[in-house]
Amino acid sequence: MMPFTGKRIIITGGAGGIGIETARTLMVHGAHVVLADRDQAALDRAIGALGRVQIATIASELGTPAECARVVEAAGAPPYALIHLAGVFERDALDPDDHGVWDRAIAANLTNAYDMAVAFAARFNRTEPARIVFASSVAYRRGSPDRVPYAAAKGGIVGLTRALSRKLAPDVLVNAVAPGVIETQMAAPIIAERGEAYRQEIPLKRFGRPTEIASVIRFLCSADSSYMTGQTITIDGGITNA
Repeated sequence: MMPFTGKRIIITGGAGGIGIETARTLMVHGAHVVLADRDQAALDRAIGALGRVQIATIASELGTPAECARVVEAAGAPPYALIHLAGVFERDALDPDDHGVWDRAIAANLTNAYDMAVAFAARFNRTEPARIVFASSVAYRRGSPDRVPYAAAKGGIVGLTRALSRKLAPDVLVNAVAPGVIETQMAAPIIAERGEAYRQEIPLKRFGRPTEIASVIRFLCSADSSYMTGQTITIDGGITNA
């Protein structure tokens, strides 16, 4: 039997590059996946890429606790795992008259993670330890001078991971991934701005691929990670150690 056969897994930000590849690898291993994303057209494209078997989609901004509960309920049965990838990545000018970038970064990268976790904690499948996997970023470790609110929110994700791992143990294992620059639409501005200079800082001399994040997420959802909780795994080609 495939390891995720019969398991329902929710992926927010599911129409993005990492979301699609995470869904793909989980479905190959038997999972039934619910992709949630704010962009219905992107969800439609994801269905085109992944097919309609073992998959459902739901469009949502995840803007309120009620919306987050609606997404969890879209699984149709108690879910086994929540993979929270949704977020925004905006440049911040530190304008004292414009708080919008900060507000959006905290709401769309951190508050909705908390709300999704609360909704999941009330509804998960209790037949075995469930899983939550959050997406942080190397920005929380290195800092992101042009995107200060984003870095702060991703640092908050690490704190949320640690706190929930204690609060929900032993019923839910809560971990996070912290990707570096991955070849996705979200990272395109950084690649365009710094390109080759940033690449030369990375010991592996290349940007990451969505499949390389998806495989770690799959591990964190699998029985192989049964003694891991509260951890943040950095996947960055070695840049934070260089």
